[in-house]
Amino acid sequence: MESPISGFSKLTKTEKINWILDQYFTDQKEAKELITNYWNTDKKLQKLHDEFIENTITNFYLPLGVAPNFLINDRMYTIPMAIEESSVVAAASKSAKFWLERGGFKTTVVSTEKIGQVHFVFQGETQELKDYFNWVKPRLISDSASITKNMEARGGGILDIELRDKTVELENYYQLHATFETLDAMGANFINSCLEQFATTFKDEVANYNGEKSSLEGMDVVMSILSNYVPNCIVKAEVSCPVNELQSKDIKDPQLFAKNFKRAVDIAKSETFRAVTHNKGIMNGIDAVVIATGNDFRAIEAGVHAYASKDGSYSSLTHCSIDGNTFKFWIEIPLALGTVGGLTKLHPLVKFCMHMLKDPSAKDLMQIVAVAGLAQNFAALKSLTTTGIQQGHMKMHLLNILNQFEATEDEKRTLVDYFKSNVVSHSEVVTQLNILRNA
Repeated sequence: MESPISGFSKLTKTEKINWILDQYFTDQKEAKELITNYWNTDKKLQKLHDEFIENTITNFYLPLGVAPNFLINDRMYTIPMAIEESSVVAAASKSAKFWLERGGFKTTVVSTEKIGQVHFVFQGETQELKDYFNWVKPRLISDSASITKNMEARGGGILDIELRDKTVELENYYQLHATFETLDAMGANFINSCLEQFATTFKDEVANYNGEKSSLEGMDVVMSILSNYVPNCIVKAEVSCPVNELQSKDIKDPQLFAKNFKRAVDIAKSETFRAVTHNKGIMNGIDAVVIATGNDFRAIEAGVHAYASKDGSYSSLTHCSIDGNTFKFWIEIPLALGTVGGLTKLHPLVKFCMHMLKDPSAKDLMQIVAVAGLAQNFAALKSLTTTGIQQGHMKMHLLNILNQFEATEDEKRTLVDYFKSNVVSHSEVVTQLNILRNA
């Protein structure tokens, strides 16, 4: 039976590893070799990785690939993507090349507003609270001056603070709802610092208020935290061309393709089961770039999926229209990203990826990431409405299956050649591998 441990975080890295090996592994030598094989041979670099999080024992690698030929607002990009799913980088690359020949991607940052809230409970009269808020609001901002000084010098800072009555949703529940501009920073630490100062001032200034104080003194702040739902931090990316220009090697009838493609988007707009998988494909592209650039993909995922439900039901993040002879496909999506702070200047590969993207501003990165999501969705819908999704996906997955069965390089070459003209399935790969081995 596993023994509990106290003070694990205070152990050395070696002591942590030895405890894990003692608790969970019979073949401790093999397990330890696996852990140490993934250490970076550069001790300084490994120490940097060890200090990113607590209780680090080794590194967990994801492949870093690139998708070239992205033309975005008449500027060429090669987009880095950190992801383990076999077909994502290939699909993005195919979309990039397809639209490169048709004018490329056009993008616009619609807005960059971030949100944070102080959640509190108040049991008095709402009008008393409103009067106090109007009085204290200038002090909320002035007391945060030491926090906002540097951000304001760069053109950002606090945009506004509102009092929101949420008592219909939850008894005695109110918010200070604040909006921020954080420029090239994602802004989580900045926003949270401001919110905690708001909460302190909001409570402390009751003593100096000239109005009714009795009910205000019972005010109870529950928490102060930014929101990862940023419906006013929006970027739009789109592609368009005459319908007849959609013709390609696998699109023989562009009129039929455009009609079926739009129907596929419309189905994802109206059917939740389809919309979830549809949007998951979009996030394949988005998350891969977000990870490669050192941003928080969990925050992006949470905010994006909330946005997909903003009209009351979960729906497609992409849209399609056919207006006369013009085919148009686009996405509007909330993306709170940063190009300074966090890992963006700390992780060596993140710095490499940022440099490859021409050291983008946060607005630039929003546009690049949105394009990656749109390109991924175009590739998926193109496959679904023409050859089917499995043909391309399983061919990309072929090497994974062969590696699973420890195929030799000669076996890989033979079977890759075989499946150029045969349908890939897990069972068929196993069958052909066995035939090869028993020949």
